[in-house]
Amino acid sequence: MANTLLMPKATAVWLVDSTALSFDQIAQFCSLHPLEVKAIADGESAQGIKGMDPVMTGQLSREEIAKGEADSNHRLKLLDPKVRIPESKRKGPRYTPLSKRQDRPNAILWLVRNHPELKDAQISRLVGTTKSTIEQIRERKHWNAANLAPMDPVTLGLCSQIDLDIEVQRASHGKAAPAPAGDTLLPAALTERIVPESQTPRPRGEDDELDADAVFAKLSALKSKPEEEDDQE
Repeated sequence: MANTLLMPKATAVWLVDSTALSFDQIAQFCSLHPLEVKAIADGESAQGIKGMDPVMTGQLSREEIAKGEADSNHRLKLLDPKVRIPESKRKGPRYTPLSKRQDRPNAILWLVRNHPELKDAQISRLVGTTKSTIEQIRERKHWNAANLAPMDPVTLGLCSQIDLDIEVQRASHGKAAPAPAGDTLLPAALTERIVPESQTPRPRGEDDELDADAVFAKLSALKSKPEEEDDQE
């Protein structure tokens, strides 16, 4: 990590108030313009900024300040930091622990089957794999394709449910909802049958009288059928 001054303007405020360094020296050390340092000294700039002592933060020594006050041509130098902060690395594929890498193909197969809308780059971010591996699993060309079993990457600990939901939401943005699969109930408008009024049985009221002749005629017909069958035998 490059050695840079912390809070340059606050440091310049402290150097203006607490030292006899020239405006040019302070401007060079704090990476400011000399006119800006002059405005700080005149109270026209940085009025609400509290000065920060670079000696207390370990970025400048008392001896270095004394050299600068004795020689206006001396250029102040930053002290080497006591703690080195590593530079942030470029964000790449998600790191997968060695103990879980063997489950990664199973997780890829689960994502391919259950979320076909996900792109290869999204699957790569979720489980930390390469596009070539995803393509091999999609086309069943993976060396261990016969033994793969789809497994939820969240259950395996390869990604969080929140990350998975975010990627699915991104992939589904702007797309129509899929049609429901399997047997579903038909709308009521398709299941209703309109029965003609002439075919609708009329309920018999309590006041309606039975036709005795019709009833006895039906009984006689039913009785005559068994007798005819006996005669034929």
